[in-house]
Formats: sequence, C-alpha cells, structure tokens
Amino acid sequence: MRIRDWDRNLKVRLFGEALMNTTFWMFFPFISIYFADAFGKETAGLLMIASHLFSVIANLMGGYCADVFGRKRMMVLSAYGQGAAFFVFALASSPWWSSPFVGFLCFTFAGICGAFYWPASQAMVSDVVPEKDRSDVFAVFYTSINISVVIGPTIGGLFYAEHRFALLLLAACSCFAMATLLSKTLRETAPLAAAGQQRRGTWQSFLRTQFKQYAIIVRDRVFFLFIVAGVLVAQTFTQLDLLIPVYTKETVEAETLAGWTIDGASAFSWLMAENGLLVALCTVAVTRWMSRYSERQAFVGSSVLYGISMWLFSQTSSLLGLIAVMALFTLAELMTAGMQQSFISRLAPEAMRGQYFAAASLRFTIGRMLAPLSLVAAERIGYEWTFVVLGMLALGSAALYAWMFQQVGRRMERPNASFLR
Repeated sequence: MRIRDWDRNLKVRLFGEALMNTTFWMFFPFISIYFADAFGKETAGLLMIASHLFSVIANLMGGYCADVFGRKRMMVLSAYGQGAAFFVFALASSPWWSSPFVGFLCFTFAGICGAFYWPASQAMVSDVVPEKDRSDVFAVFYTSINISVVIGPTIGGLFYAEHRFALLLLAACSCFAMATLLSKTLRETAPLAAAGQQRRGTWQSFLRTQFKQYAIIVRDRVFFLFIVAGVLVAQTFTQLDLLIPVYTKETVEAETLAGWTIDGASAFSWLMAENGLLVALCTVAVTRWMSRYSERQAFVGSSVLYGISMWLFSQTSSLLGLIAVMALFTLAELMTAGMQQSFISRLAPEAMRGQYFAAASLRFTIGRMLAPLSLVAAERIGYEWTFVVLGMLALGSAALYAWMFQQVGRRMERPNASFLR
C-alpha cells in the first residue's frame, strides 16, 4: 500500500509524528545522564522506576479512553499535555531557574501523556487500514521512528550540553504544533465515539474485567514463558537510554575520529545514530535471513547475542570498540523483529487475539519499569558487574525460550492440543 493511497489521517500523522519524534530524541537519550548527575545514580534509578510505573497504569487506561472518548480526542489532549510538560521542563532547565525535581515531574507527566497517545494512535491505524495492508503501514511508521532515532541524537549530541533549555523548548513547540495539526485535520475513527455513544460502566469495572481476562491468559503456560523471557531480555535493550549513556559519559575519554573530537556524552549520540541507522536499513534484510532458521533458533540466538554484547560493553571504553559492540547489539535486536508478532498471533485463540497482543506488550512495559535498577546496581557494584548481571539475565531469557519451544513441540504432537491449560 503506497503512502499516497493512505487515509488522510495517517498522512498527517506520519509527517507530524516524525517532527515530534525527532525533537524528542534530541534530548531523551541524555535524560538518564541529567538525572544521574542531579540525584545520583541510585536515586535516579528508583525515580525512573516510579516514572515508568505511572506509565504502565496510564497505558492500561489509554486503551479504555481511546475506545470511549475517541482516538482523535485522546491524541490531541496527549500531545498538548506533552507540550505543556516539556515547556515547564524547559523552564526548570533555563538560565533563570534550575530544578531537577520539577524536571523529573515533567518527564513523568510527559511519559503518562505518551502512554495515553500510543493505544489511540495504534487503534486509528486499525480503524482506517484494511487488514491485509496493516503490517506495511505499521512498518512505515516504525521506519519513521528509527529515522528520528538517527537524526535526533546526532543533533542532540552537538547541542544538548550547552543548549538543553533550547532543545526542551523546541520539543514543547513541536508537540503544541502537532496537537494543533491533529485537532484541525483529523477525523474521528472510533466507532463508539464517532456515533456519539459511550460504553456503560465505570473505568473501575473496565479494569476489573481486563484483569480477569489477563488472569485467563496467564494460564497459557507457553505464553506466560514468552512474557517472562521477554521481560528478562528487555533488561538489555532498554539500557540503550539508561545505563549505556551514563557508562559512556563516565568511561569514554575524548577521541578524534574523522576530524571530530568526541567525548563520552557525544559518543553515546553516535552509538544511538548507529543503532537507528542499522535498524532502518537492515530490518527487512535480517528478517529475510532469519526466515531460513526456526523460531527457536532466532529467539534463543537473539538472547545469547544480547548477553554477549552486554559483557562486551563492560570490556571496552574506546569509541571504535563500542561501535563494534553496538553492531552486535543491533543484530540481536533485528533477529526477532519480524517474528514476534506472527508468533503471538499463532499462540492466540481467535476470540482472544486482541487481549493476547495487549498482554504481550507487558514484556516492554514491565521490562522498562524494572530497567532503571541497573543504575542502582552500577552505583553499588560497579559497571562491569552490572553488565555481567544484565548478560546473565539475557542468557536466562535464552533458557526460558528454549523451554518454551519444548512446550510448544510437545503440545503440537498432541491432536487438538490447546495452549490454554
């Protein structure tokens, strides 16, 4: 499905979100450095955990609000909320006023707004795109995000240290512009909201129903192992914007590469740009390559490579060495990028497919909530042992994936086997 054939809603969002994501990534990779410097690594880690916990709760509520109040309304309100949060964050990092605690509160509120935006934005794609074309549309949005990940940190690495206030103000302006654009150009696509209807019942009853359904899903042993293994391996790739930037800032000495003088903070922006560029360019090629192998080999191999890359990060502080390790780290990321959604859809009973996909996202929400513990660990046991522990978690994930596929194989040997136990 070509972009020119897309629904107008999606065209507006594609270019608007590209701008918003680029300005966001100009400073986001350096946030953990800012909070670690302001509060200490241990306190910063605990604060980040609390921040992500609020986002997990907001994500549960976001789907409900998108269905009841409409996709457009939630996206517009969320974008305005993010703009307000970044504006106050900019003021708290200005030459006239400095308050890291206010900055943390604003960062948390921006994360909550983003958690409300995400389910509405995904639902809108499903509303307006035929099922046969959805994977292509999602892939274009995914590529757009990764282009922002390449451009944003590269620019941010040049300006963040001296111009944090300006970058945050730019992010606020892009969010306000995006919210205004969405408000003026989008049409509502949610069936209930478009018809002026609302679901009966309170949000408390909605959450109770959802938790009961998730309890049923947990009885699927294979899927439960999939989630737990995903949470463990998430402790590696979520360090890309937590432990790794702090590590590079404190351990990488200034080097001259191709005429550029690069210190620890700007070295991280190079690593982020490398990761985003490789993801944008190589996702399709690596996915086709991995199709020659079984899903078991792909999932287990990816976790093993994540574990190796974590250990290698602790063994080098040179820029070229870190670039080489980041290439291995990115390969681990891409090995399962094209397989995870199809694997979930095969596990899910047709009547519960939506709930399975929602539950599968807990791999990332729970993983990201726990990931800041790495900053606490780095403060207490040092970087080398922290990376070793992260590598061991990835190897534990590989073992769980191997066990999970054993369970899959046994069930497939039985006629009329069900994943629900």
